[in-house]
Amino acid sequence: MNSLTNADLHCHSVVSDGTLTPEALAERAKANGVELWAMTDHDEIGGQARAIAAARAVGLPYLTGTEISVTFLNVTVHIVGLGMDHKSPELFAGLHATRSGREQRARDMANGLARVGIKGAFEGALQYAGNPELISRTHFARFLVETGICKDTNEVFRKYINDGKPGFVPHRWATLSDAVSWITRSGGMAIIAHPGRYKFTANEEFALFTEFKAHGGQGVEVVTGAHGPADVVKYTDFCREFGLLGSRGSDFHSPEESHTDLGRLPDLPGQVTPVWEALQDRIHH
Repeated sequence: MNSLTNADLHCHSVVSDGTLTPEALAERAKANGVELWAMTDHDEIGGQARAIAAARAVGLPYLTGTEISVTFLNVTVHIVGLGMDHKSPELFAGLHATRSGREQRARDMANGLARVGIKGAFEGALQYAGNPELISRTHFARFLVETGICKDTNEVFRKYINDGKPGFVPHRWATLSDAVSWITRSGGMAIIAHPGRYKFTANEEFALFTEFKAHGGQGVEVVTGAHGPADVVKYTDFCREFGLLGSRGSDFHSPEESHTDLGRLPDLPGQVTPVWEALQDRIHH
């Protein structure tokens, strides 16, 4: 497997905030020509056994995965873990602790929405969350679209649940050092997800990458659904500057909502060493 491998190492199932089952994701990935797949549910590894079995059933090489929510400089940053032991007690406990604050945050969000006349948002969002421990802003967004309050999820975020809006409630996630150590100590590789999304200043971004590397992080998503061509060039340079491997993933959530489908991404640039070269021994066949 090389940089031209159609690897999709970032997507979500109903176990977190996606709309498809692990089995349906495996079939879609295979149908779309994916050659190496990972399912990376938010702060959760409960779907990994199903994903491994589903990938095996369709003959698709698979890496275990998760996406951990981290608070860094008061911004939520996501760290993807790949190739870890999905039965690791330390990883399981860390993710459980990270998830435990979500329900109270969701209730506080619903209270904020109720103050501007949107009633029943907690119960409404809960209908879209297959896992109540993982109720998120995405579930509130689906509720507000389905009930006709907003025309699409982008409008929901813009009007109601982004910073400064009535339904916004900050959440303290894991620390960067916690997330990286949970992943690496369970045999996996830590990767900064979609760095182009975070809107850090140059100094803040340098601090993120420097600290991530110091804690043992090894990779960065260069090609992802949220990155344009300029981001790909920028983070290819970051790979060289920080000695990081490059990853590739669509961040696919749903056929209706995601603008990048599984496996439908540009190739990883040839000057980047792919993360999967270092994870060969952890691929499930």
